[in-house]
Amino acid sequence: MAEITAAKVKELREKSGAGMMDCKKALTETAGDLDAAIDWLRTKGLATASKKSGRVAAEGLVAVSTSGTSGAIVEVNAETDFVGRNEDFQKLVMGIADVASTQSGDLDAIKAATFPGSDETVEATLTNAIATIGENMNLRRAVSVSVENGVVASYVHNATAPGLGKIGILVALESEGDAAKLEEFGKQIAMHVAATNPEAVSVDELDPASVERERTVLSDQARESGKPEEIIAKMVEGRLNKFYQEVVLLKQTFVVDGENSVEKAVELKGKELGSPIKIASVIRYAVGEGIEKEESDFAAEVAAAVSG
Repeated sequence: MAEITAAKVKELREKSGAGMMDCKKALTETAGDLDAAIDWLRTKGLATASKKSGRVAAEGLVAVSTSGTSGAIVEVNAETDFVGRNEDFQKLVMGIADVASTQSGDLDAIKAATFPGSDETVEATLTNAIATIGENMNLRRAVSVSVENGVVASYVHNATAPGLGKIGILVALESEGDAAKLEEFGKQIAMHVAATNPEAVSVDELDPASVERERTVLSDQARESGKPEEIIAKMVEGRLNKFYQEVVLLKQTFVVDGENSVEKAVELKGKELGSPIKIASVIRYAVGEGIEKEESDFAAEVAAAVSG
């Protein structure tokens, strides 16, 4: 019987995108024949999908899909960062994003919709991918945005393929200005959002509880100065404005020019285009944010798979 080496397990995983243990088993079942092992993995069927459902899926990809005045963004998780480079997984995530743009970001509606180019639902397609690729996957979230007049622009940071990556942003701009120039400006704002991750577009959109908490902390700090209450009040307002400049998009310094606030940049661009611009909505997805991840050692995982 051919020796099942760590290198061969890794090679099969790279070719198939399947899980480590499944690759080892496939090679064992096929006496180390790589091509036969790939075929064996492909014929495993849906029975493997249920075995993956309990594993943590905190990696994966974000995909954006835009068309003129509308756009959508989705996050599809998998267990390992490796799967994000699998072409089949990339096509799956991009297809789901295209579906999301027609379903108002409703997860149940997206799952029930027909996957592009097939006669199966998105949910069935995802289940099939779990069986084929060999990792637990999950359509975690989705949202779509649109404007009557203007554009929905997008940006993907460190894209692994067009429209796909670890951080994705949608920016909806309302304006009657030139659509091409609006889209270019919208992408600049999206790039800014990727870098700064603001909590809200405007001060009014900030969580009131968060603002009050910040105000309390700043007030306590200011009182330690021993100054009169009227001076303390001014100190607090000044420090709150600095807080807004850190967490509110419109108050932040625009990273593209490094001088104006985003609010001022929007105003200037509106004058340039001859039509006011309003940032209607901003959506920023980063893969795995908020999910508790399990740390793993890839080399140790390979060794354990071969020796286990």
